Amino acid sequence: MDSPSRALKPAVCLLSGGLDSATALAVARREGFRCCALTFDYGQRHRAELQAAARVAASLGAAEHRIVTIDLRAFGGSALTAEIAVPKSGVSGGIPVTYVPARNTVFLSFALAWAEVLESSDIFIGVNAIDYSGYPDCRPEFIAAFESLANLATKAGVEGRTHLKIHTPLIQLSKREIIQLGAQFGVDFALTHSCYDPDAKGRPCGLCDSCRLRLKGFAQAGFADPLEYAESNTSENI
Repeated sequence: MDSPSRALKPAVCLLSGGLDSATALAVARREGFRCCALTFDYGQRHRAELQAAARVAASLGAAEHRIVTIDLRAFGGSALTAEIAVPKSGVSGGIPVTYVPARNTVFLSFALAWAEVLESSDIFIGVNAIDYSGYPDCRPEFIAAFESLANLATKAGVEGRTHLKIHTPLIQLSKREIIQLGAQFGVDFALTHSCYDPDAKGRPCGLCDSCRLRLKGFAQAGFADPLEYAESNTSENI
């Protein structure tokens, strides 16, 4: 007989190791899914997030955690996958150089493949369209388009056995609201990693877009960020 955890509906949860994806995983768990966490080693500059993802998956009781290796450095075109400097001057308008071409399209495609094997109808992704860096593949219209594609692309969808749903529980939340929700659902933010350009010790820089958005969110939420930053004057960078 299956154990109670095995009887839960499975969901594939994309998990980068950052606070957004950790909170999305916590939401999936709270909604009663058996969470199968999926992380990508894609040649990113900030590889410290891989260890963070493993810590978060264990902390939040993921039923399974897989790290899939792909190499987006083959194409480059981003400060995260090529020898391009990570901007440290603050969040600016337009699509920043830290955007990785087609990253969420690639990640969701892998998640879709695993979901079909698991006979799962649910994928969770922690994209956000409020306090974010302006990436086009974090927008609601992209998610809706991919969900439509997913239901045309799979055997399960064609046979009518399932209708895949891409859950984006954070998409209309501010970073402050995401942090408050994560805290409510038991996310240990000390285990997460958000920085695009950590130092040799893995400490966040405190200056890149991702660090600035994180610090601003914690300040607005009235919480202290538990991470130790390499840049000491983080209060001036939000």
